Amino acid sequence: MVVVTTRKGRVAKPISRRTVFKMGLATGIAVPMSALGQSPNRLRPQPGDQLVFEEGPNQDALVRPELLELEKRPLSALARDPETQVLRDGSRLNRIMIMRIDPELMSARYQANVAEGVIAYSAVCTHTGCDVTNWDEGQLRMACPCHESQFDIYDGAKVVGGPAPRPLAMLPLEVVDGIVLVAAGFRGRVGFTQQF
Repeated sequence: MVVVTTRKGRVAKPISRRTVFKMGLATGIAVPMSALGQSPNRLRPQPGDQLVFEEGPNQDALVRPELLELEKRPLSALARDPETQVLRDGSRLNRIMIMRIDPELMSARYQANVAEGVIAYSAVCTHTGCDVTNWDEGQLRMACPCHESQFDIYDGAKVVGGPAPRPLAMLPLEVVDGIVLVAAGFRGRVGFTQQF
């Protein structure tokens, strides 16, 4: 509530989440989205979150490097708050694709985002938002089944084919006590370019 002073006295008026957010931007005060009423399962992956397999033989298990085969089809995963056990599955923009690579072959610019050979990219194609679920094992490229955009896993998911306008967002990782954790927020914009 905000107290507004009028000629007739002080009146308490509710303010919107948008107003609170704008006030935070204007004053330089960070306002966590959870304080604005966003559900914790809709928040993007947060630093310290654990990764959990969403599919495959290890579904629902914590991601560990040894559970991923080198240069095999990426698997979908979600972040989970280790304290509350909240799975960040409230938005499809939170889905990521994980795989294990040879970190020596990764472009130097992106090596800091890799943890013991495990990399993670947004599962949402930057073209029209389809899930990037196809895999070209010969070229080691992630691919979108909708319009055939292809992304180079060893070069920060750079677009190497198709109409996607930009790389997939990359999620920096770290390994602590053998478990893959989120090290920082997504590098790059998650989501797609709206087509008109």
